[in-house]
Amino acid sequence: MVLWGPVLGVLLVAIVGYLCLRGLFRQRRPKEPPLDKGPVPWLGHAMAFRKNMFEFLRHMQAKHGDIFTVQLGGQYFTFVMDPLSFGPILKDAQRKLDFVEYAQKLVLKVFGYRSVEGDYKMIHSASTKHLMGEGLEELNKVMLDTLSLVMLGPTGPSLDTRCWREDGLFHFCYNILFKAGYLSLFGYTKDKDGDLLQAEELFLEFRKYDRLFPRFVYSLLGPREWLEVGRLQRLFHKALSVEHNLEKYGVSNWITYMLQFLREQGVSPAMQDKFNFMMLWASQGNTGPTSFWALFFLLKHPEAMRAVREEATRLLGEVRLEAKQSFKFGALHRMPVLDSVMEETLRLRASPTLLRVVNDDQVLQMASGQECLLRSGDILALFPYLSVHMDPDIHPEPTAFRYDRFLTPSGSRKVDFYKAGKKIRHYTMPWGSGVSICPGRFLALNEMKLFILLMVMNFDLELVDPDTPVPPVDPQRWGFGTTQPSHEVRFRYRLRPSE
Repeated sequence: MVLWGPVLGVLLVAIVGYLCLRGLFRQRRPKEPPLDKGPVPWLGHAMAFRKNMFEFLRHMQAKHGDIFTVQLGGQYFTFVMDPLSFGPILKDAQRKLDFVEYAQKLVLKVFGYRSVEGDYKMIHSASTKHLMGEGLEELNKVMLDTLSLVMLGPTGPSLDTRCWREDGLFHFCYNILFKAGYLSLFGYTKDKDGDLLQAEELFLEFRKYDRLFPRFVYSLLGPREWLEVGRLQRLFHKALSVEHNLEKYGVSNWITYMLQFLREQGVSPAMQDKFNFMMLWASQGNTGPTSFWALFFLLKHPEAMRAVREEATRLLGEVRLEAKQSFKFGALHRMPVLDSVMEETLRLRASPTLLRVVNDDQVLQMASGQECLLRSGDILALFPYLSVHMDPDIHPEPTAFRYDRFLTPSGSRKVDFYKAGKKIRHYTMPWGSGVSICPGRFLALNEMKLFILLMVMNFDLELVDPDTPVPPVDPQRWGFGTTQPSHEVRFRYRLRPSE
């Protein structure tokens, strides 16, 4: 009789030994970037990286310079920190850097969605058709009506203009943006009260998943947390099922287009449900947190709040909280002050990581003239928050909120920024860039701008403690889109009386 216990034990030791030795024996080749394998075989620097990605990369840049390779959990990542060297990476003329491979593995792990051939291009095609131009204008109208519904309820204005209400600003913004986005994209029934209740319940579950998300990606969950993640995934697959879609009205053309493609490819309904969960996360995971930061910065900077209100009044007149209102949507593209506020907010708080798998050994030409050999199988990484957004050469006083940073003296949009005397193309990168740029960025930006306009034009707003400092970023959120605050901020609001 075979003793499987000892056999499996020996096999496990052999596998672990191989993985450790693989990392232990790797040596830096000629022309390769500085190699820092970290203090622990195989794990390398994984713990320090996961604890605080921003501080870790800042330390590595100070130690090694603008390009270096580090070991993180058995995988080698080469970080390029010089934005003047980003061009060849983002263009990838030789097609030796692969974004899709890494993305497919990630969405399978996090959402359970198994990619099919052509779906990545299909998502971009659907977004071009339905989240730009006329398609975007139609969705803007739906979003405005839904925001009004969520903020005031199905019966219309019921808030007393004489009474202040108090809430947590982060929860308030995230809650409203999630519910409005969910109903606008995934449809509604004839029961508005029921729709709002279901959206509220779904938001609470979404936040549970959201809190677990960073450690889920890094496989750092405890046994009970793994069970909770499984429960939440099943809940969202059911709530967003294509079967339930058939019972709803107003499912967006964007979602409908993508699901039709999947059906034509023979994708099962169960896998389409998982695709819907992925799309919900992609569309709603960052708009609420970004809107929180934007509104918080406006409350901390009265001069910025005045400038936004003056611009909105001049271009839009009265912006009311009501369904089917007359709204000059074209003015959304002619609001440089609000655009500057949003771009500055994203510069300060958006921290995406851009990743590419190196398919073949290749040479990267740095802006300095240095030639660096990239090894096949490694992952090439950019972290623009540190290398671009916080670079004082590109953005003087980079940690300060300056609402007019992206305005010229004449009040138009500023697009000329420089590093080391050279004009830089990628002066902010909150949406990613190249093949991995966010396909829904125009919808997300318009949704946030509409929310900010409705808030500043219809409500008196103030922080409960005007002297409250800017909350620090939760370090677990570095590298996962828009960061979140480490604690809540209390604020008060009341509806302005109609004139």
